[in-house]
Amino acid sequence: MSGHDHPLRPGETLRPVADHARRVADLITPRPPVRVALPDALGRVVVDDVHAPISLPGFDNSAMDGYAVRAADIAGATDDSPTRLPVAQDIPAGRTDVLTLSPGTAHRIMTGAPMPDGADAVVQVEYTDGGTDTVAIRRGVDAGTSVRRAGSDIAAGDLALPAGTVLGAPQIGLLAALGIGDVVVPDRPHVVVLSTGSELVAAGQPLQHGQIHESNGAMLCAALTAAGCRATALHFVPDDVEEFRAHLDAVVDSPDPPDLVLTSGGVSAGAYEVVKDALARDDVEFVKVAMQPGMPQGSGRYTTAIGRSVAIVTLPGNPVSAQVSFEIFVRPPLRAALSLPRDRPRTTAALTDDLRSPRGKRQFRRGVVETAPDGVLRVHPIGPPSSHHLRYLASANALIDIPEDADDIAAGESVAVLLLDDWARIPTPDDSARPQTSR
Repeated sequence: MSGHDHPLRPGETLRPVADHARRVADLITPRPPVRVALPDALGRVVVDDVHAPISLPGFDNSAMDGYAVRAADIAGATDDSPTRLPVAQDIPAGRTDVLTLSPGTAHRIMTGAPMPDGADAVVQVEYTDGGTDTVAIRRGVDAGTSVRRAGSDIAAGDLALPAGTVLGAPQIGLLAALGIGDVVVPDRPHVVVLSTGSELVAAGQPLQHGQIHESNGAMLCAALTAAGCRATALHFVPDDVEEFRAHLDAVVDSPDPPDLVLTSGGVSAGAYEVVKDALARDDVEFVKVAMQPGMPQGSGRYTTAIGRSVAIVTLPGNPVSAQVSFEIFVRPPLRAALSLPRDRPRTTAALTDDLRSPRGKRQFRRGVVETAPDGVLRVHPIGPPSSHHLRYLASANALIDIPEDADDIAAGESVAVLLLDDWARIPTPDDSARPQTSR
């Protein structure tokens, strides 16, 4: 699980962040689209234009509880001189027979119930005495009052949702109202997360001296699920090259092979870097990227003993390095494969504390963005830059993006931030629970 930055060897150079991002993006391609039922479509994108197969409403219906009438029959109705009409029918919502309103009569009608032929208005029950045999109507209304006309929401054949629409609750509601029970969307990429390290123990199990609870698998699977992918965790691969390859072969050669294998750990410069050693014979490139945290990275394709190939991205093992690397390199192309917005929202905010950053590396510091009482958006750096401080990662709602050519940044300066809205809430200015800034 090594993951600290190591000094460069003579002649060794660092790969720019943008170049490595392109390398990873080239490995990830979309799956063919699939048809899914509406309950499985939330958060996904419609591939094709969806046209309304029916009109909404499908028939003229009442917008109020009241009485269906001919407006001309009650034109002179007032409080002092109400118009009295016999009530010929009761029309609850869901009644399916076709009714006709005779002149000089009324039908008691409920909200959503179909209008009878011949009626052109609905009088709200509040303007009547609520009678069931004969009704006294105390107010005249214009034709069309409280009537929802067929097709007034959407007409059959109209464009309901254009291709590329992200399906939230209202969009799914519209599809359901139109009688559309399934929709074609991009298929979810299947990503297998493989954590390495003989020292790893599952959460909930007791630790021996020198062991740690495995966290990267749970964290990365959660991040993949939040990004819209289908994530499978493979627990846990010891620091043994042949065992590592055997686990990987079993996954890739399975009936449900992944589109991408994501590993964490074993890619740095130590003596027991099992991922690096196991993939040395494959088309996998290991590099040092000009970033902090997350300098050691790997990417390429792995081929099993029977010739199946899969994209593989190897992340460093320290948890902050792994999660930041996922955000910068892996999440964007996976979101693009789903036709979803690939980039996190970005903005600028005023820095609340001085920061130091290593020149030549693009640094991503954890931060808390909040709107100050004066209305200015500010970002508080939290925690040191070290890649093992998971507590501060869990407290952040933003990453402060410091460019390679910066070293000293003074409080008050404007900095770029990535907003991580699914990580943590945005605190209020008087949030006493916010972790103390580490200078």
